[in-house]
Amino acid sequence: MELQKGKGAAAAAASGAAGGGGGAGAGAPGGGRLLLSTSLDAKDELEERLERCMSIVTSMTTGVSEREANDALNAYVCKGPPQHEEICLGLFTLVLTEPAQAQKCYRDLALVSRDGMNIVLNKINQILMEKYLKLQDTCRTQLVWLVRELVKSGVLGADGVCMTFMKQIAGGDVTAKNIWLAESVLDILMEQREWVLKSSILIAMAVYTYLRLIVDHHGTAQLQALRQKEVDFCISLLRERFMECLMIGRDLVRLLQNVARIPEFELLWKDIIHNPQALSPQFTGILQLLQSRTSRKFLACRLTPDMETKLLFMTSRVRFGQQKRYQDWFQRQYLSTPDSQSLRCDLIRYICGVVHPSNEVLSSDILPRWAIIGWLLTTCTSNVAASNAKLALFYDWLFFSPDKDSIMNIEPAILVMHHSMKPHPAITATLLDFMCRIIPNFYPPLEGHVRQGVFSSLNHIVEKRVLAHLAPLFDNPKLDKELRAMLREKFPEFCSSPSPPVEVKIEEPVSMEMDNHMSDKDESCYDNAEAAFSDDEEDLNSKGKKREFRFHPIKETVVEEPVDITPYLDQLDESLRDKVLQLQKGSDTEAQCEVMQEIVDQVLEEDFDSEQLSVLASCLQELFKGHFRGEVLPEEITEESLEESVGKPLYLIFRNLCQMQEDNSSFSLLLDLLSELYQKQPKIGYHLLYYLRASKAAAGKMNLYESFAQATQLGDLHTCLMMDMKACQEDDVRLLCHLTPSIYTEFPDETLRSGELLNMIVAVIDSAQLQELVCHVMMGNLVMFRKDSVLNILIQSLDWETFEQYCAWQLFLAHNIPLETIIPILQHLKYKEHPEALSCLLLQLRREKPSEEMVKMVLSRPCHPDDQFTTSILRHWCMKHDELLAEHIKSLLIKNNSLPRKRQSLRSSSSKLAQLTLEQILEHLDNLRLNLTNTKQNFFNQTPILQALQHVQASCDEAHKMKFSDLFSLAEEYEDSSTKPPKSRRKAALSSPRSRKNATQPPNAEEESGSSSASEEEDTKPKPTKRKRKGSSAVGSDSD
Repeated sequence: MELQKGKGAAAAAASGAAGGGGGAGAGAPGGGRLLLSTSLDAKDELEERLERCMSIVTSMTTGVSEREANDALNAYVCKGPPQHEEICLGLFTLVLTEPAQAQKCYRDLALVSRDGMNIVLNKINQILMEKYLKLQDTCRTQLVWLVRELVKSGVLGADGVCMTFMKQIAGGDVTAKNIWLAESVLDILMEQREWVLKSSILIAMAVYTYLRLIVDHHGTAQLQALRQKEVDFCISLLRERFMECLMIGRDLVRLLQNVARIPEFELLWKDIIHNPQALSPQFTGILQLLQSRTSRKFLACRLTPDMETKLLFMTSRVRFGQQKRYQDWFQRQYLSTPDSQSLRCDLIRYICGVVHPSNEVLSSDILPRWAIIGWLLTTCTSNVAASNAKLALFYDWLFFSPDKDSIMNIEPAILVMHHSMKPHPAITATLLDFMCRIIPNFYPPLEGHVRQGVFSSLNHIVEKRVLAHLAPLFDNPKLDKELRAMLREKFPEFCSSPSPPVEVKIEEPVSMEMDNHMSDKDESCYDNAEAAFSDDEEDLNSKGKKREFRFHPIKETVVEEPVDITPYLDQLDESLRDKVLQLQKGSDTEAQCEVMQEIVDQVLEEDFDSEQLSVLASCLQELFKGHFRGEVLPEEITEESLEESVGKPLYLIFRNLCQMQEDNSSFSLLLDLLSELYQKQPKIGYHLLYYLRASKAAAGKMNLYESFAQATQLGDLHTCLMMDMKACQEDDVRLLCHLTPSIYTEFPDETLRSGELLNMIVAVIDSAQLQELVCHVMMGNLVMFRKDSVLNILIQSLDWETFEQYCAWQLFLAHNIPLETIIPILQHLKYKEHPEALSCLLLQLRREKPSEEMVKMVLSRPCHPDDQFTTSILRHWCMKHDELLAEHIKSLLIKNNSLPRKRQSLRSSSSKLAQLTLEQILEHLDNLRLNLTNTKQNFFNQTPILQALQHVQASCDEAHKMKFSDLFSLAEEYEDSSTKPPKSRRKAALSSPRSRKNATQPPNAEEESGSSSASEEEDTKPKPTKRKRKGSSAVGSDSD
């Protein structure tokens, strides 16, 4: 077979060094030399490029001696980076496709490579991540052989390739090809053990990978032999380099539990539990491991690139309710065999620990994580697999610490239970039962820690409003009595509800994590009766317009519990105590307002003891808790509804403040009362802002808030304002948008100097609220940017989420700020990291007439084949403003050409920001020239461009002349007509081979003018110049 032959030849060439085994199978007949394909598949671009590079190498080395071949390759490589890359990739492709030549080609590759094999390493990684499943079997075998050689040679970066190779070893797969790959990579790691020990991350990754694979390898003699090799390998690394393995975190314990009955691991477990110092003096015991969160890179390494791509597609692109066909495909591909049961744990750990959706996804109707996990649980066909899957789901709960762990890791488990209650109550029951039983049974000596971890998880879930409360889940009539009794015994704190568990009434639809519009889709689309949301959550009003990403209390009918203010009453004066009791007994708002006014009057009396302010504030905060629940802003905003909304008893303090003079002692006393209230109920701050915005009595009094801020313990307007707006953002997005215009107008120094408030706003608004703010800006009601700080704010926004950045740019564009103010941001934008800002800026630049500063900034961008920004905007300006652009480019070329070369290189290396160099301008112009090749645009025929190119060509070095020869050739025939008469010009044109070759292209001569002075005059007018070139071209043709 081709594979066996290839393997043998490579082995012979490498003196036995070639890796691989017969397990890879024979090469399939279909496809090219590298990749398998069918007649319907389009030719793969990567394969075409590699074959093209291979043909270049072959043409140089065929039919010549080895020395001549080496000289030819070295000479070609010296021409420049593109040629170097071609030769490296050509030799690399020969190694993969010609096993008999593998050793010789590898030797040549080592000789000609100028970058420490970096090009080859990158290409191996690309093939492993993108093309491995399509790779011909011969190429797979040769790829393993090549990696072995790279490791032997100690090539820097080979450890990364080994880790990528390990990622391709699928869990739950005992097919011949997968077993061959697992054994081949293991052989490399065992043979080159000393090299492995130099890389801590490789040690940890290898241990994590093979500990997980040991579970799959049992049964046949071949698998048992491989299993023993894996056991020996893992045990030796764990015992010799335990601290490196410790970086894996708590999932190392989970994997060690799965292999605990293997004799070698039994002994290791004894040391871990009873003699941890034997493994490492720094290792204090198993609790140290369990309290360490596992890094995402380990959880991700056990999914192949294809699995990872498919899962990420489902969690970012597939709509909830339309997932069945994708799940069926995934199950057929990866979960259909008995051995694949173990893969479910890897998938669940990956979803919990790695897939943390962005705000955009959370705010959409994309398939939520809990739905995928629920599906994985329902497809478990063995009890062992089901138990392991449940442990994987709850694993981060057991030692959860809010300081170290993320809510996103524990959220899927509670949401699976919540949503499964109606359609799949058995799933909820078995998960709740598992949660109760894991506490005493996970590891009895640490039962207290596990109980604390589970309690911390549940507390955090309630605090973050993932679920409003847990009683409807823990005390649900659908659960059997024994389970409910066990839950009440284990978690009594979470089994009592402030309202009856069954009769919770939702006043408006509320979205669960990612499941908007999810009801009535199919039987697996669970209802959201006690709905809540995730770490980044959203909330919809009846029109489906409002979105919120934080933890907003659910709108439901709450049965008010009697408020106990007895401890505070004893500390109050008798008359004040009576009034507070009246306030407590007051049945309607009007009566409470009257009593509240009496309390305020008493506070303002001269003989009032100010020490009672704190106690009074505690009473008021307890009595008016209801003020701070739900939405403040009326559903329909009218003058009447706004006035009605500020008629709450507590707002009487605000009204009294508005009626006083600021230098009044009573004013200070009320501020002190508000300051005490603020300490006990921070929401009072944004309620004051709302009152000052909404109440007629407070018109023009927004500056009162500044006095309030200075009276608080914070004592600083900026800090106080930002904290209050943050609290408002978390509670009520509609109110945040309503307050935004007045906040920006009244406090410009606090809001416009940084992007802090802007980020709060764009993090939670939806498209309708964005449009509303844009309208406010355009009507002059709102200014969110000013010239002196807009650039810094937009630079800050580069780290925000995609939707947040788009919102920020939309709001900026609504302002009438010249684009030149923010054009320096281009120096901060990288094409891979900042696509949002680049696309917004590009669309705005196309509307502008280019200035020299704009063109300078655009040309300052580093040249990269994948970054089309500069070429696209230059092309657009060519079409619309060709003369202006030509003048600016001429100016920049001449300025940069006049700088000494040393100064240019120093200038470009002394700053992290992009600096404009002559080479950059020429590279961008060359890219533009190539882009305009097949168009009728004659931008490069313009006099200013040709003059500038000629100017640069005359003074630049030979390297630049060679590199940009095609660009400079455009100006070869152009000479200023003021220095030579037209006849000389014509003779030059006739004698120029390029002129004869390109006779149809208009040369830069002014043949129509009768004298040189006329030519000089025409030189300064680009349009007539173009016409004269056409005439000149005709004359040239006649002469030819």
